[in-house]
Amino acid sequence: MTAPVHHITHPLIQHKLTLMRQKDRSTNSFRRLLGEISMLMAYEVTRDMPTQMIEIETPLETMQAPVIDGKKTVFVSIMRAGAGFLDGMLNVVPGARIGHIGLYRDPKTLVAVEYYFKMPADMHERDAIVLDPMLATGNSAVAAVDRLKETRPKSIRFVCLLAAPEGLQHFQSAHPDVPVYTAAIDRQLDEHGYIVPGLGDAGDRLFGTK
Repeated sequence: MTAPVHHITHPLIQHKLTLMRQKDRSTNSFRRLLGEISMLMAYEVTRDMPTQMIEIETPLETMQAPVIDGKKTVFVSIMRAGAGFLDGMLNVVPGARIGHIGLYRDPKTLVAVEYYFKMPADMHERDAIVLDPMLATGNSAVAAVDRLKETRPKSIRFVCLLAAPEGLQHFQSAHPDVPVYTAAIDRQLDEHGYIVPGLGDAGDRLFGTK
């Protein structure tokens, strides 16, 4: 059984995504909007996060109340564009640990090549949330989750801003146990492996490198 694709259609997220897609959007504005969307998406991604009861004192009495254990959550950023997703997520779950996977896409073969990998210790106790704005060919996402599974985390979720049908199909065939959260499923990939209509290269637009 394949894990679900959660298409997050909240009007605020869709509105901000429309602004991000505009080609004349400044780097500063693009970066700010991505941070805002990632905060909003964090609410959906963490909706069923486990809680535990602790004893607290209100001004009136002692009570049992729920808290999450943020330290058991690991945000795994696929460098470099994943960094733009990270800040908003951390605003919502500031206690989370952070892992990094450095991948670049070979421009000729579109295959993902790893150059960096660093995770917190004791991943078997932690829930991993993988962050990458674009699920295009799916090669980077599949490679990242392949590598992440070697650390045996308690659970894995994949979060992206945009997905192409081809990338979703590739990812789900490789990792049918990993749910995907996305704000949009666009029409297709072009001949260069870019999502269309899309929003261009997320990393270049985020860091102003083009």
